[in-house]
Amino acid sequence: MSAFLDKMKAQAKADLKTIVLPEGEDPRTIEAAKAIVAEGIANIVILGDPAEIEVEGATVLDPKTAPKHDEYAQAFYELRKNKGVTPEQAQAQLDDATYFGTMMVKLGDADGLVSGACHSTANTLRPALQILKTAPGTKLVSSFFIMCTPTAYGEDGTLLFADCGLNINPDADQLSEIAISSAKTWTQFMSDEPRVAMLSYSTMGSAGGDCAAKVIEATRLAKEKAPELSLDGDLQLDAALEASVGKLKAPNSTVAGSANILIFPDLEAGNIGYKLTQRFGGAEAYGPVLQGIARPVNDLSRGCSADDIVGVVAITCVQAQQL
Repeated sequence: MSAFLDKMKAQAKADLKTIVLPEGEDPRTIEAAKAIVAEGIANIVILGDPAEIEVEGATVLDPKTAPKHDEYAQAFYELRKNKGVTPEQAQAQLDDATYFGTMMVKLGDADGLVSGACHSTANTLRPALQILKTAPGTKLVSSFFIMCTPTAYGEDGTLLFADCGLNINPDADQLSEIAISSAKTWTQFMSDEPRVAMLSYSTMGSAGGDCAAKVIEATRLAKEKAPELSLDGDLQLDAALEASVGKLKAPNSTVAGSANILIFPDLEAGNIGYKLTQRFGGAEAYGPVLQGIARPVNDLSRGCSADDIVGVVAITCVQAQQL
């Protein structure tokens, strides 16, 4: 287990939060819930059939028969009636575990939600955007992975990769927003100053092409919006991480060779990049964690393990502590 995860667990234990897990039918959820309760990381609510789920120390609720079903349905109706939702549709919608769990977060009965082990990102994100909305000042919801590697890169081997799970082909403005949000997220978890590398196949304009041009424009916009940030691009991966290469390829950059946040130009590069780092590099990958939603709601990879769920729950608790 990484030092980063040790830190997240310790912070979570210091101020217990209630996290809802809506995928009670998945064995990994049950295994993770047992570990979370045993370690004292969070108070856990599992959504599913109480007759089929037994986790000592956790609360198990069936959304269809839960005491607050009608209250949540009425609140959901009030939120969505201007979108054409009827009271009857609201009642039916709250039978869905993810919608029910998100309403728990909205009404203060839970501090965060973790889902996605057996559902798509869209199934996790849609109720969050409909019910919780975006955080004040947020233009774009994006995602990131915390990558804990057996290297000296980043902060003791820990780096943030974005966006590896949500925005397919962000334009330059969206890419700049992902970079700024990721820097803010880094300060929630880590002690090092955020140092953001805007990745490309090009370093400081060394190659042409539309993708490199997009990254160069995104870098300009990010610096304009957040001039206090240590951020640079376009940078190739080796120039972003390796001091000797950074000095050679980008001698005037304050980020080259020391980046701890890697912003990928699109989802294809980001998703492949994090999985290569995880599978070939032996990294622990926690995420995709969402940034920009008003309350903590976090996604999981459908290939996740029970240990991955435990890690994301700990991260979600730390996010909730800072609201």
